[in-house]
Amino acid sequence: MIKSTIELLGLRATDRVSGLEGVIDSVCFDLYGCVQVSLAPKAKDGEVPNGRWLDVNRVEVSEDRVMPAPDFDGKGKTPDTYDQGPAMKAPR
Repeated sequence: MIKSTIELLGLRATDRVSGLEGVIDSVCFDLYGCVQVSLAPKAKDGEVPNGRWLDVNRVEVSEDRVMPAPDFDGKGKTPDTYDQGPAMKAPR
């Protein structure tokens, strides 16, 4: 279940309740068993609207992927050695 949820990253989705459309840009597994996704809507007129955290069962996910999901399960990495985020790619 964890791997399939992480693979949602980068897919377009729609909130079944509000109709909000966007890209799943983050997933969360909390202490109480809830699994949520952050849905980032498309920018309008140069403004980036706020996204929303939604229960994963509340969103309808499409097969339209805007970018590949990161490979988090590889090669014995620990949190202090993650090298895929933008902070690690920026010049120092």
